[in-house]
Amino acid sequence: MNQKNRKNSFEDLCLTIEALRAPGGCPWDREQTPESLSSDFIEEVYEAVDAIKEKDDEHLKEELGDVYLLVTMIAYMKQQEGQFNIADVLDGIREKLIRRHPHVFGDSTADSPDDVLKQWEDIKVHVEGRSPKKSILDKVSKGLPPLERAYKLQKKAAKVGFDWPDVNAVWDKVHEEIDEVRSVEPENKDHLLEEVGDLLFSVVNIARYLNIDPAEAMHHCNHKFMTRFSYVENKMKDENLDMNSDNFEKMDQLWDESKLK
Repeated sequence: MNQKNRKNSFEDLCLTIEALRAPGGCPWDREQTPESLSSDFIEEVYEAVDAIKEKDDEHLKEELGDVYLLVTMIAYMKQQEGQFNIADVLDGIREKLIRRHPHVFGDSTADSPDDVLKQWEDIKVHVEGRSPKKSILDKVSKGLPPLERAYKLQKKAAKVGFDWPDVNAVWDKVHEEIDEVRSVEPENKDHLLEEVGDLLFSVVNIARYLNIDPAEAMHHCNHKFMTRFSYVENKMKDENLDMNSDNFEKMDQLWDESKLK
C-alpha cells in the first residue's frame, strides 16, 4: 500500500469516528469517555496479542483495527475537550522516534540492542529532561496488569542480585505463604487481602525461576478451563441436567472426563 492510501485510510477512520461522536450520531459512542473505554482498550490489546501468538493474520488484522479504533477515538475525545488533537498524538510519537534514534536519523552510533537502550535512557534524561529513576523498580510501568508487573518487578530485582539462592527456597516460600493464608480468619478481609497477595507474588516467583511467563501460563490455563467447562455444559445439556450445585458430582465427573478428550 502506498503512502497516499495510508493517509486516506486513516483520514477515513477519523471522519467515521467524528460522525459517530457527532450530534445525531451513535448514542452509545457519544456517551463514552476515555475512562469508560480503558478496560476495553486493555482487552483489545490482549486480543491482538492472542492473535499474534496464534499466528492468525486475519484475526490479527481485525484486532489491530480494534486497537486503532480505540486509540483514535480516545484521542478524538481529547480533541473535543480542547486538550490536544489527533495530529498532536501522531506528530508527538514521530518526533520522539526520530529524537530517540539518532543512530538512524542522526550521526550517533549504536551497534547493538544494548547500545540502543543505553542511548535511549541517556536521551530521556539529558535531551528530554526527564528525572533519572530513583530506583530500578521505577522503570516498571505502574500501568501494567498486576501479574505482569509482579513478574517484571522480580526480574528487575533479580538483575542486581536480590533473588533466592535456588528454586527450593522459592518453593519453601510458596508453602509458607499458603500456611499464612490458611491461618487468617475469613472475616479479616484486610489481612486476607495482604496474605493472598503474598501468595500470588510467590507463585509468580516460581514461574520466573522456572523461566515461565506467568501471564502466558495464565492465558493457557484460562483457555483450558473454558474448553473443559464448555464440555461439561454441553454434556449436561445433552442429559437435560441443570448446571447447579445439586448436580456438582455429575459435573465433576464430566470435568474429569473432559481431561481425556
